[in-house]
Amino acid sequence: MKSPTLKIVVRTQGNTSALKNGEIQLPGFLFDFIEIPVLPKAFRRMVRTLEFDVCEMALTTYLCAREHGVKFTAIPIFLKRAFHHGAILHNSKGPIKKPKQLEGTHVGVNRGYTVTAGVWARGILAEEYNVDLEKITWVLSGDEHVAEYKGPSNVITGCSNQTLEDALLCGDLSAAINIQTNDPSIKPLIPDPQNTGLSAFDDRGHYPINHLLVIRDEVLEKNPGIAIKIFNVFAEAKSLYLDQLKNKEAQNLTSTDELDLQILKRKKDPLPYGIKPNRDVLENLMAHAQSQKILKQNVEVDKLFAQETIGLTA
Repeated sequence: MKSPTLKIVVRTQGNTSALKNGEIQLPGFLFDFIEIPVLPKAFRRMVRTLEFDVCEMALTTYLCAREHGVKFTAIPIFLKRAFHHGAILHNSKGPIKKPKQLEGTHVGVNRGYTVTAGVWARGILAEEYNVDLEKITWVLSGDEHVAEYKGPSNVITGCSNQTLEDALLCGDLSAAINIQTNDPSIKPLIPDPQNTGLSAFDDRGHYPINHLLVIRDEVLEKNPGIAIKIFNVFAEAKSLYLDQLKNKEAQNLTSTDELDLQILKRKKDPLPYGIKPNRDVLENLMAHAQSQKILKQNVEVDKLFAQETIGLTA
C-alpha cells in the first residue's frame, strides 16, 4: 500500500537538506516538497488558502494568523534565525546618525508591518535604544499576509511608484528595515551589527527566531502522532547538519552556515528545537508583537504548539 503524501514547503538549507534529498524520510508518509522561489509567497498562500499540508512560516505571521482563526498549528521546529541589528538601514549621507533620532520621522518597512524581521528590528530600537515606536510613522512597501489584520494609525502604505530605497536616498524616509540595496551610501544605522547581535547572544542567549513549521489542523486531527514524527525527522536532519559543520564536512558555506559556526564555537546549539530552550525568545517576540499592536491578546506559549510536541526538545 502506498504511503500517504504530504505537500510541504521548506527552504533548502543546511538543517533541511537531508530531508529534501531523501536521506532522511518521514515514517509512514511521503513528503512532496513544493518549491516556491520567493518563500514569503508560500506563507501568504498557506495563510489565505491552506494550500499545503506542512509549511515553513514566519513566526509573527503565524501568531497573527492564529489570532484571526487560521486552521493550522505550529510544532516547535525553528528553521531560521537571524540577528536584526543590521536590518535597520539609513542613508549615511543624511542627518540620521543615531536610533533615537528616528522619532518624529518616517521609516520604511519592507512588505508588511507584521513581517517578523520588522518586529524584531523595532523591538531592538525600543528595547536597546529607548526609541518610542509610536512617534514614528511606519511606511510599508506591501500588504499583510493575514488580510484581516489592520495596523495601528501610525502605519501607512508607501507610494507605488517609489521604492523604499529611492525614498531613503532622496530623504523621504529617515531609515528602512530589511530592504535589499547595492547603494554604498545606505548602511546599517547600528554600527558593527553582527558583532552587536553576537554580543546579545553572549549576554543573554538571544538568537531571534524568524521561522517555524506549521501543519494544517485537519492533518493533525486525521493522523494522531504525526506532529511527533515530523518533529523527530527535522531534529534528525538538524543534528546531521550540525555534525557536518563541527567536522568541517559541509561544503560551500553560506552566511547562515558561518553564523551557525560562530555559535557552535561558543559551544552552543545555534538551532535548538522545542519549547523549553526557546521559551524566553518566544515570550520576548510575543511581548514585542503586543506592544507594536500586532497581537491583541496574550497567549501562553504552550498553547501555540501541537500538544503532543510540548515536551519535545532536540
